[in-house]
Amino acid sequence: MRTLIIMTFFTLPFFSFGQKTLEELLNKYNTQSVPYMSVQELAMPKTDAIILDAREPNEYEVSHLKDAIFVGYNHFEIDSIQDKLVNKDKKIVVYCSLGIRSETVAEKLKKAGFTNVYNLYGGIFEWKNKDFPIYNLKENETDSIHAFSKEWSKWVKKGQKIYD
Repeated sequence: MRTLIIMTFFTLPFFSFGQKTLEELLNKYNTQSVPYMSVQELAMPKTDAIILDAREPNEYEVSHLKDAIFVGYNHFEIDSIQDKLVNKDKKIVVYCSLGIRSETVAEKLKKAGFTNVYNLYGGIFEWKNKDFPIYNLKENETDSIHAFSKEWSKWVKKGQKIYD
């Protein structure tokens, strides 16, 4: 059922983009079954976490957080990344564009026994909006950010929007 709701969100953007704030959007589509971590907290040097990117390959290739491990969303399988996540108590932060798809992936991690899992509040859009660096496939800092779609791009306030 949750997948149907999320897919409806992606295919019927006029329902979701009536939201005036990011908080309203996330409250409407997330259950908050996974605690949020702010972009400011993740950016702090003392925050030691494994960062997982729960977007699609074309999004990751354009822009991602430094050292983020691509896990995808549409074809995410917990078995495909368990060798990279040996310690089930290690802090893990999952992100996507805004924090909706990442909640689903984070829930799967929790169900698999990972105990210290967070959803990045506002995702990579909020990260970029707060002037934190993003990187391209060559691991060079970039101003380009994959904006997912024209409708989603309203949440990107900084950087060069890429849609491919």
